[in-house]
Amino acid sequence: MKRFNVLVAFLMFVFVSYAQKNKENGTGSKELSAEHATFGTFFQFNDALSDVKMTEVYQRLSSSDTIPKKFRATVTDVCQAKGCWMKLQLKNGQETMVRFKDYGFFVPMDIAGKEVIVNGLAYVESMSVEDQKHYAKDAGLAESEINKISEPKKILSFEADGVVLIQQ
Repeated sequence: MKRFNVLVAFLMFVFVSYAQKNKENGTGSKELSAEHATFGTFFQFNDALSDVKMTEVYQRLSSSDTIPKKFRATVTDVCQAKGCWMKLQLKNGQETMVRFKDYGFFVPMDIAGKEVIVNGLAYVESMSVEDQKHYAKDAGLAESEINKISEPKKILSFEADGVVLIQQ
């Protein structure tokens, strides 16, 4: 019985230490309810960066960098054709364009305004006029808005291999 009590005390210590470490890690992760939806590859998401910290990561990236990251942000836009891309809100009104690895999965088209955690590769790219018009059409923009696109644009991009949708 004494060994059992020691074991229980040890496990409680480990659990409390782990919980305290996650609380103090400063990554912006929040407790998740038992209900959330996953798309693509499942990943551990308790150490995801906040949108503010991810903005800082993007500021340090050059156009030749690709780095593995996971972060939490709010969805601002989703492909209305089939959910094959989404945009996530970053700091100071910036957004990142998220596409899904190997076109291997899609997200629901009605998740704008909801929080997600994405896992994958962050990079910066130059998007052609043709691609910008394609994505604008997918987003359901008016033809007059699409016709205003006339120059390539620097895009903060992310290739996700997994997405967790936080149910709210």
